[in-house]
Amino acid sequence: MVDLNKLYQELSNNLGQSGWWPADSKEEIILGAILVQNTNWNNADLALTELKRRTGLDPQNILNLTQEELMRIIKSSGFYKNKSRAILATFEWLDKEGWDYEAISDRYGSKLRSELLKIPGVGNETADVFQVYIFDRPVLIADSYTRRLFAKLGYTKTKTYEELWKQVKLPSNFTYLDAQEFHGLIDNFGKEYLRYDGLFEKSFLAGMK
Repeated sequence: MVDLNKLYQELSNNLGQSGWWPADSKEEIILGAILVQNTNWNNADLALTELKRRTGLDPQNILNLTQEELMRIIKSSGFYKNKSRAILATFEWLDKEGWDYEAISDRYGSKLRSELLKIPGVGNETADVFQVYIFDRPVLIADSYTRRLFAKLGYTKTKTYEELWKQVKLPSNFTYLDAQEFHGLIDNFGKEYLRYDGLFEKSFLAGMK
C-alpha cells in the first residue's frame, strides 16, 4: 500500500497548488460537478458561463427555470436532459434543506452520502465531490484519473468507482482541505501523465510503490 501522505507531498512538491475546484461559490461547484459528468471541463465551463449569464447562478433563479429552458442553456455540456434534471433535483433538495451546508452535514452525519445518492442524477463521484467541496468532508474522490494512478502504483486495477473507493481510505490526519487539494493534484497529474500509455513511466512518481 502506498503511503498517501508521501504521495500527497510528492504531488504537491512537484506540481504546486492545484487551483481546483475553480469556482466563486459552493453553488457554482455543485453546478460544475454535474455539468462535467461524461464530458471535459471546457464543455462544462461553456455551459456554466451561459448559466451564469442567464441566472447569476442564484439558486432561486435556477429553480424558476423549466427543465426545457435549463436544457437549452446547458446544451454545450452534453447529456443535457439528464444534467438539467440533476441540477433541478439537487437544488430542490438543498432548498428543502435550507441551503445551510454545515447544518445539513450535521443533520445527516454518516448517512449524508446515501442521502445524496438518492438525488436523481447524482452518482458516486458527484456525491463524493459534494462531500469534499460542499460539505467539507475528507473522503477520497475515486474518479478516472485516481483509478488510473492507483493502478500504476500497484493497487488492484479497478473497473468501477466503488471498487477503489472501498479499497482506499484517506489518512486520518487529512482535513477536508487536504482532500480537496489531493483530488486537484491527482487530476492535474493525470492530465499530464495518465492520458496515454508510457507517460507515467516518465513522471516523478514512476517507481513509487
